Amino acid sequence: MSFPPNNRASSYSAGDYRPSQPSTLRQSHRPSSRGPPSESTSNGPAASSDESSPLLDRSSDAPSGHDESCAHGTFSPRPESPAHGRTNSDGFSTPGSGTHIPALDDALTNIIGHDDWKHWLKKRIRTKKMGQSSELAAEAGIRDTPLMYMAYYVPCLNWLRQYKWSYLQGDLVSAITMASFYLPMALSYASNLAHVPPIHGLYAFVFNPFVYALFGSCPQMVVGPEAAGSLLVGTAIKASVDSGDGTEDNDVLHARICGVVTGMAGAMVLIAGLVRLGFLDSVLSRPFLRGFISAIGFVITVDQLIPELGLSDVADHVKVSHGSSADKVGFIIEHIKETHTATFLVAAVSFVIIMFFRELKKYLQPRLPSIVFIPDRFLVVVISTILCKQYRWDLQGIEILGNVKPPSGSPFTFRWPFQSAHMPHIRDGMSTSFLIALLGFFESSVAAKSLGAGTSTIQGMQLSANRELIALGVANLVGGSFLSLPAFGGYGRSKVNQQTGGKTPMSSILLSVVALLCVLFFLPYFYYLPKPVLSAMISVVAYSLMEEAPHDIGFFLRIRGWKELGLMALIFVSTVFYSLTMGMAIGVGVSLLMVIRHSTRPRIQIMGRIPGTNRFENAEAEDSRLESIEGCLIVKIPEPLTFANTGELKSRLRRLEMYGTSSAHPALPRLRSTDMNRNVIFDIHGVTSIDGSGMQVLTEIVTNYRERGARVFFSRGPTKRHGNAIWRMMQGSGIVDMCGGEGHFVDDVDEALRRTEYEESVHE
Repeated sequence: MSFPPNNRASSYSAGDYRPSQPSTLRQSHRPSSRGPPSESTSNGPAASSDESSPLLDRSSDAPSGHDESCAHGTFSPRPESPAHGRTNSDGFSTPGSGTHIPALDDALTNIIGHDDWKHWLKKRIRTKKMGQSSELAAEAGIRDTPLMYMAYYVPCLNWLRQYKWSYLQGDLVSAITMASFYLPMALSYASNLAHVPPIHGLYAFVFNPFVYALFGSCPQMVVGPEAAGSLLVGTAIKASVDSGDGTEDNDVLHARICGVVTGMAGAMVLIAGLVRLGFLDSVLSRPFLRGFISAIGFVITVDQLIPELGLSDVADHVKVSHGSSADKVGFIIEHIKETHTATFLVAAVSFVIIMFFRELKKYLQPRLPSIVFIPDRFLVVVISTILCKQYRWDLQGIEILGNVKPPSGSPFTFRWPFQSAHMPHIRDGMSTSFLIALLGFFESSVAAKSLGAGTSTIQGMQLSANRELIALGVANLVGGSFLSLPAFGGYGRSKVNQQTGGKTPMSSILLSVVALLCVLFFLPYFYYLPKPVLSAMISVVAYSLMEEAPHDIGFFLRIRGWKELGLMALIFVSTVFYSLTMGMAIGVGVSLLMVIRHSTRPRIQIMGRIPGTNRFENAEAEDSRLESIEGCLIVKIPEPLTFANTGELKSRLRRLEMYGTSSAHPALPRLRSTDMNRNVIFDIHGVTSIDGSGMQVLTEIVTNYRERGARVFFSRGPTKRHGNAIWRMMQGSGIVDMCGGEGHFVDDVDEALRRTEYEESVHE
């Protein structure tokens, strides 16, 4: 019996299966010169095509593409990129290398005094990936310019060039609608949750949406303050008061702490974006987010019940305001008889009205989309303010918002968060800022993915988690410098923007303008706004945070997802009975442990042959009737090998040797004889990469088998002719020589089995 020295190298020796005439379709997709067609091609049908003929006829008689974008598919002809200027000897285009915004080009040229800034800029922003992209663009006949890359990292350079006056109406209507909904909410968040002067809630709508519109990659997402982030700012301020750094009525100190916390959260998010940590949005699980958000909803509900019942002064007297939610529930039950009736009636009526319109909109919106324009919350605020002023509810014991003004006396005071004088606040607020950054990024990520990156109006904007981190980080860093609340993307707010006609990021800019006008001219009109109305608005938000929890709990009960339910319960209980920080820390810790446990567990499988075929499948699958091959242990490694998942590889491989399955308990005696493992075949088709630690473990495994006299084969792996990094590492580690040379690296498992038969027959 003879066997070829290397079956893979001679796999075509038995017959050449290639067609005698090479496929013209395959040839036509090869990179080829894009020069003009020959004269014979353009003059008549007698011209013949060869391998260098272009797919599209670009002669003067043929259309070069559609004038506008179409929906004909990927291979629809497109117009060639216009040539903006000439190209110099260095390959840089001159006039066309600018921003393509004439006013900006002229301004930069006038400031610098010449056009060389275009060449300088292009050289500085060039990267290796951009160089490769330039080659691809050249092959496709597309002209690449610095603007193409700048517009990717600064999306406003893209959408501003596409903006039309026809978009302005929808953007303006959506901005005014969002302002009527969310500016009163910002006052509520600042006053009732963050415990800072209400104007700092408005600051979050003045600066953050404007900055995000310039750098964000999701056109219709609108950033603003959220209940969770505001509540976390309030916990940092309470902790400062508890430690003796200030008093309850020190608004200047509270605003300063708010700015420091917001600035640190923005800096953390910005740094995460610069080091490309956008993949972290997939680390924390849905049960973690649902458990923590539901716990926040419960905490907010309990917190707002105290002012809604008119028990704020009593709570301050017994010092329960800074306690846990469980302490506050006990306080409410104990002092329920001291409820202030007028305060409770105002809060209850406001809550019922807002909830009624909320459910009515949800019910009627599919049939009557325009109902979303009804500013129910704004109307509640306006009507309650008028009634309060008319009937002087403030004299009847109902608390009002009072003067809405900055504690420093002048609005928009710039104060850099990272000053040496702020170091005590930076140390105390570090953990809170981290939680705000983490939760804000995840909430923004969910909103951005739900909305999508592209719209029918803005072309070329691609959603990127890393650029979202940078945009949110810059926005909060700027907002923190003006002492605003932290602001991140919210799905509900962005959905309102989309439904009310917002098409571009210009709606965010217009929202910032409306908020700015409100701060400059309309603050006195908030004087008689009843605080119970603000509490009722926040209670509606708290309800919305908790309303999806029963659905998720029911789902996990049906599928018996006990781990997910346990994680949700653990986060909820620790948040309610201890603090938000503890709940978040436990949730993040448990989630990371679950991710690490999952990633470090090897997924190797023992393979068996499907009867009557040469196909091999997982022998441990349920109802498996696969044949085991006598004298052979066939192991499939379906994943890259790294230091993380090779720690238990030896022990799990040993379990397969002894029992034929990885699910057997190690206390059992050996079930497979050692003679069944005299040939070991590794199917490593899934090993697309391997690091140094993984290669070291694999070398030790192969060495152990060879010392025991077992033959080792590798199936569907790299070979010398591939010359990739894995093959070079296997050669350098000595695995290739230990196995018996390149002949032990074969195309498939069946070929490895034939080679084992050959080698056993030779050595008999």
